[in-house]
Amino acid sequence: GFAGRQKETRSSKKKKKKIPKIIFKFESPKNPRFFNRFSQSSRGLRPRTLHAMGDFNLALVIVAIVVCVVVFISSIYLLVNYQHPDDANQAYFPKFVVVFGLSIAMISILMLPADVANRHACRHSIYNGACNLTLPMKDLWLAVYIVDAVLVFFIIPFAMFFYEGDQDKTLGKRIKSALIWVVTTAVVCALVLGILYGVIGKVDFSVRHLSSATTSFPTSWQFSNTQPCIGNTARQCSAYTANATSEKTWTMRTTFPEYVVALATIVGSVLFTIFGGVGIACLPLGLITAFIRRPKAVITRSQYIKEATELGKKARELKKAADALHQEERSGAKGR
Repeated sequence: GFAGRQKETRSSKKKKKKIPKIIFKFESPKNPRFFNRFSQSSRGLRPRTLHAMGDFNLALVIVAIVVCVVVFISSIYLLVNYQHPDDANQAYFPKFVVVFGLSIAMISILMLPADVANRHACRHSIYNGACNLTLPMKDLWLAVYIVDAVLVFFIIPFAMFFYEGDQDKTLGKRIKSALIWVVTTAVVCALVLGILYGVIGKVDFSVRHLSSATTSFPTSWQFSNTQPCIGNTARQCSAYTANATSEKTWTMRTTFPEYVVALATIVGSVLFTIFGGVGIACLPLGLITAFIRRPKAVITRSQYIKEATELGKKARELKKAADALHQEERSGAKGR
């Protein structure tokens, strides 16, 4: 009996020394509970949310198209309403440039709310890469600002030189003269952009280098906010407790389109600050001056008769002078 108990004790001790096996049980993907749990935990989305996002994306595309059409119609209205009467039914190329430039200027302002609405479609995602954005905003930003730069430095100067050229010249000579000026401007801009891109076409990022050692999976709660890193003296895995020497600067070369966009943004901001500030300061002065110099609403009958008599005298004098010139022209033609 003693020997049997001793064997049972030894066998029980051996069983205690064995490492327990950890078995992971997964529910079948065919189970609808699994799909709902997976969609809620990993993606944060439900089928209803996906359906709502699809409706939101379609609405965003429709709104973007409608806004572009409204902007184009508004630009045409501004051109027709404020153009000179002598420019009606002519100079179609400069008018097209004006309409296109106004449309691009308005769209570049409306790109910011479009970008915000486009990001709003991914508010349920864990990170931005987990969501398919409706509009390729990065490509659209680059395209809009590059078109702005091309309009400002090439197309608008060509239209100005072509429209303001000598009207007595032929069409080919006017185009040639405008192209000479535009090519000169393009060469200067290309030299400036190339030199600046080669010298300062870089971006600096301030980063903090964090590192840590490795250890086996802990069996006790030895890591906390007071000891976030492995080891007693290691503090390089926490950005709050890391040394100042861990901060470094990464320098990267930007792409040429992004560099053009950045340069156009800087130049546009400076010009907007200057002209916008002058315009805001001059607006109240112009309104006050227009109010002071406004035409009188009512005049007396005697003043009206006096002004009408003076205008009639001037009109008769001008008519006599015109008749005399006309008679002199006729007599000169008969003498020849």
